[in-house]
Parts: sequence; structure tokens; C-alpha cells
Amino acid sequence: MKLSWIRLSTCLPLTVISLSASAALVLIIPNLKHFQDKTGAVATFNSAGDINEKGAFFQSLGTNGRSCATCHQADQAFSLSAKGIRETYERTHGNDPLFAAVDGANCPSANPKSRAAHSLLLERGLIRIGITLPENPQFTIQVVRDPYGCAITTDPATGRPLVSVYRRPLPSTNLRFLSAVMFDGRETVMPLNNAQTYQNNLYQDLTHQAISAVQTHFQGQTPSAEKVDEIVRFEEGLSTAQIHDDDAGALYGHQASGGPMALVAQEYYPAINDVLGGDPEGDAFNSKAFSLYAAWEKPGGYRGRRDEDDRARQETAAGEKLFNTAPLVITGVRGLNDNTTLGNPASIAGTCTTCHDSPNVGNHSVALPLDIATSRLAAYETDPAIYAALRELSAPELPIYEITGCPDPSNPGETVNYYTSDPGKGLVTGLCADVNRGKGPILRGLAARAPYFHNGAAANLEELVNFYNQRFQMNLSAKEKKELIAFLNAL
Repeated sequence: MKLSWIRLSTCLPLTVISLSASAALVLIIPNLKHFQDKTGAVATFNSAGDINEKGAFFQSLGTNGRSCATCHQADQAFSLSAKGIRETYERTHGNDPLFAAVDGANCPSANPKSRAAHSLLLERGLIRIGITLPENPQFTIQVVRDPYGCAITTDPATGRPLVSVYRRPLPSTNLRFLSAVMFDGRETVMPLNNAQTYQNNLYQDLTHQAISAVQTHFQGQTPSAEKVDEIVRFEEGLSTAQIHDDDAGALYGHQASGGPMALVAQEYYPAINDVLGGDPEGDAFNSKAFSLYAAWEKPGGYRGRRDEDDRARQETAAGEKLFNTAPLVITGVRGLNDNTTLGNPASIAGTCTTCHDSPNVGNHSVALPLDIATSRLAAYETDPAIYAALRELSAPELPIYEITGCPDPSNPGETVNYYTSDPGKGLVTGLCADVNRGKGPILRGLAARAPYFHNGAAANLEELVNFYNQRFQMNLSAKEKKELIAFLNAL
């Protein structure tokens, strides 16, 4: 398929209007429609053809007017950007279903007409997630700071503690690369760890997730099997990626393989390129997990002429090479450094692709949730690398929890306290070993969906790169940081 590009100077509308044969008004998003973002444009390829916005994904299936598309917008890489949220608020005067108090406000009891009541959503794109603590957890949780008044309440259905955490909506595209569903894996009802069962299990997991979304976020009843099937089949057919860069040009040009079309054909199976040696094909881990822009590493602009676009292409390629090869010192990561199967290594020499190992996708190809410390607070940290990294972020004001009663791996017989804004998978399992741990997301379409990290703690990619530079002692120069950001913006 030949692609063409027209440089954009203004934001494109989410839909164009066409007339069907019956002359009924239908809203259509054409395949590979370009949506302008901060550094270029993002696009989606749907395997079923142009997107018809009359489908179940776009229908209100609950009581508060929301649809799946409320929090998963095509022009924001099927997630939400804080910028897009603010534009929606201004356009609708805060009356869009996105701002429903159930989770679009800082607390359900907040005044729905108050802009301040939606500050976390407006400033960092955070949705409130209420998670009921399982019975008999291994730890005790209490509130240290409760800025909004609903950090821990009581679940009326179970009588158990209901803990509020605030998270970014994950993209509802590129789902065929998932190793876990949701940040804490709570919707992974069937494991995604075997190539023979992967497609069926993914369908079951996404079905469970869609039903849960309607029941909680939409405040609705269980939707029909037909509606759920339509939603899941639609999601499974979506591939989204940055398609154009304002400086480098078309990301599929000059022998590069950026953009959604190459992503459609990207090979994936559970544990592909597994850094821990679990690739079922027997292939060894290859740190060069990204190869989208390898062809741009050497000069060679249009018709052999070096120009500004060519310099930008080389910068992007240099960033990809850094992502693959720049050395990291991995310390203090729960899930890795305390992993008994690895021998509890105090330090691991790695690269960005040690954890982002899925080729040309960037998530972890196995369900190994990690704690890289993005939920922690600098004021409570004694690890100098973590302390320095957290100070590079502009984290929003969130509730702070103290987790007590967990054994200290470094001091047998002693316990350790965790201070966190999000206990992660620990809230789902009740296990000390899972506190603060969560999955790494798919990296495609980053430029369209700032801010970053599950809690929006990195307002932009500059903060994100500075965090990693300190956290894992990368010692990047200013030039290298710029190159790495150029690459991340081209995903």
C-alpha cells in the first residue's frame, strides 16, 4: 500500500462525514488517517477497514453516557492525552461523559461542576481506580496523606477496604502484543504465556476487561455477548503508531519501517526475545530489539542530498541505537534484583531493552511485573539512584499509603515499610512480593499520549528520560538525551 503525506498546520478533526448508500449519516475514520500531535502525526490501521463510529466501541452502553471511545480516542493513540482532556473540558464546559464523578473526578463525592474536582484528570490524565483489598492480605495498608478525602473507603458490597489509585488509560490498540491486561494484570483471567493458547486467552481476557469497563466506568449492566464480541474484535484489529515526524519526515520512508503498516506485520509470540532465556523458539536474547530506523544511521538523504530531514533521521536512528545498547545499571528493582530464580542479583548490567524486549513494540514479552520506583516518594527514599530519579519527575499530588508487615529481603527476620501512591499488583493479590509492581506498557504512539508512567509522573519525555538516566546510572550526555527523545517520539 502506497502512503502519502500532506504536512499539517492545524489539528485534524477526529472524524470525517460521509453518506452511506441509504443516505444515513455515518461517521467514518479512514484507515491511516493522520492526527497531528506534538512532534508530527499518529495514525491507525484497522484490519477490518475504515472505522465506523456507529460500532459498539463507540456506543454508550451504561448509564453515564460513556463509551469505550470516551477514554480511548483515535487522535490520542487510542488513549488520552492531558492536552486532549483539557480541550474536551473547555469545549463541553466539563459536561462530557469523560468527567463523570464515578472516576473522572478526584473523588466520587466531589462537586461535578467544580474544575478543581477534576484536577488529576485535567492535569495528568488520571482516572481514579477503586480496588477492593482482597481478604487476608499479607500486609497492612494505611493512609499517610489523603488530599482528596477518599483514599481508603469501605466497599459497600464486601465491607473490605476500597483503595483509590489514579492511573493513565492504557491504549486500546496494539493489543495483540500484550503479556498482561491492565497495569496490575487484574484482567488477565487467562494466562498469555503460550503461543498455542494465546489468541483464545487474549480474547477471553479482553472480553472480561470490556465487561468490567461497562460495569464500572460506564456504570452499566453486563452488556450483551454480541456487543462485547464486537468491541473485542474491533480492538484486536487495531495497529497504531507515529507515522510522520515534523523534522524527519515520513517514518516509513528511506527504508525505515516506522508507522502502523509495518507494525501490522510485526512478529510476536509470548516470551519472544525473552531476556531471561525463555524464548520458546530457543532464540537467545538480542538487545537490539528495535530496528525501525537502522537504515537511517548513515547519511543518505533524498536523492543522495544531505538536508535537515536527513540530519533529523540520523538523530532518530542514533536514539534507537542508544535504546538498544546504552548500558544501564539495574539496582533496586523489585521483580528483578530480588528474584530468587535469578539469584537475587544486587546489580544487573542491561540496556533499555532488558525490560522492553518485545521486538519493535517495547513492552515486556513475559508477564513479569516490576517496581522501578515510579510510585514512590523521594522524601522516603534512601537509595541515592531512586532519590535522584524521582526528583526529575513532576509527580501529581496523590494519596500516599504506608504498607507495613512485609518481610525485609535484606534483613531476615525484620519487616520493611513501603510508602507509595500506588501499591500496584499488591492491591490485587494481597501479596507483599507484589507491592508496587506493575507491567511496562507498549511504547508505540507515545508522542500522541503524554504524560507518561502509570501515574502521569513524567509530564513529558524529557522528564521520563531524565528519570531513567538517574535511576539506572546511564550517564547520558545532553546530545544523547535529545537523540533518545527523538526516537521515542518516532514510535
